Amino acid sequence: MTVLSVLGISHLLNDMMQSLIPAAYPILKQAYDLDFVQIGMITLTFQIAGAMLQPVIGMVTDRRPAPYSPVVGMMFTLSGLVCLAYALSYAMILVSVAMIGIGSSIFHPEATRMARYASGGRQGLAQGIFQVGGQAGGALGPVFAALIVVPWGQPSLAWFAVAALLAMMLLTWIGSKQRQLSAEFSAMRARKKKGPEAAAHAPMTIGIGLVVLTFLMFTKNTYNESFRSFYTFYLMERFDLSIPSAQMMLFVFLLAAAVGVLIGGILGDRIGRYRIIWISVLGPLPLTLILPYADLFWTGVLTIMINLIMASAFASILIYAMDLLPNRIGLIGGLFYGLNFGLGGVAAAFLGVLADSYGVETVYLICSFMPLAGLLTWFLPRLNEDG
Repeated sequence: MTVLSVLGISHLLNDMMQSLIPAAYPILKQAYDLDFVQIGMITLTFQIAGAMLQPVIGMVTDRRPAPYSPVVGMMFTLSGLVCLAYALSYAMILVSVAMIGIGSSIFHPEATRMARYASGGRQGLAQGIFQVGGQAGGALGPVFAALIVVPWGQPSLAWFAVAALLAMMLLTWIGSKQRQLSAEFSAMRARKKKGPEAAAHAPMTIGIGLVVLTFLMFTKNTYNESFRSFYTFYLMERFDLSIPSAQMMLFVFLLAAAVGVLIGGILGDRIGRYRIIWISVLGPLPLTLILPYADLFWTGVLTIMINLIMASAFASILIYAMDLLPNRIGLIGGLFYGLNFGLGGVAAAFLGVLADSYGVETVYLICSFMPLAGLLTWFLPRLNEDG
């Protein structure tokens, strides 16, 4: 639990620094006279940079563990954050967010492996703790933007370099524990007579499972990106909220995700990943369909409920993929965290074009149908872990 807690804190710091990027969009939009397409391109650059390296790093660390690689990733994040604070052009903003994305791509694969090693057999709880740190960090970005970045301006982003330095110290300690945790994890599996980890599923089962999980991740991230990148603009345009008020609404929305991932992880250990994926991907549909017509109060309530349910899917999707390919934990961690970045970036760029052409409210009307993709869970192979 100590290792999991420290991993969760490190994930919190990592994702908090990432979340400063979309949280600062209203400030950057005003300062550089950006349109929604340019905002979407910032997200796309950040997400694609974060997606490209993650599967590669995962494959490399599957063969040769690199316990201190997350420290290197945090160095990239620190550099990108400082560059963003003093960027003087749109091109420099893109370079800065790309560096932060690369930092995350190096951080996630090995950190995911460590969470699995420290799970003690309760994978859902372990991934829930690890991910709740990330989601909580993501939720803190808008708060810090409202309290610090808005009143003090773009240069105040450099102050958060302190968080990167703290994360580097924590990750150095975690790296020193990897060999011990790996040995304990292997011994635990041997005691349970599961034998060595090996892919016990047919190639067709693995292929279908990964394709379905990938598409579910894409639709989930498309809806989430409509909030991360454009929710503040939606609130300001439709309800005439100030930037700080809209940022606090975004914080509440993202905080619900932190609670959702932990609940989803715990329930996944009890009732199975398959059921959790069904509930979390298709379940929000009635709420998303109502959202575009709600007033300010019910917009807040509905967005909390939507994200609470939808966020519960990620731990189960990740562990389900690990069960499909149990020998490739680094690859799966890199692939699915990479998908979170890459697919979200593609979605943000597309939604930016829609927002410029048809308005932000139209974006939310179109995205309200995204949970219908949850019907594809029907094609997800049933694994022994889910009965």
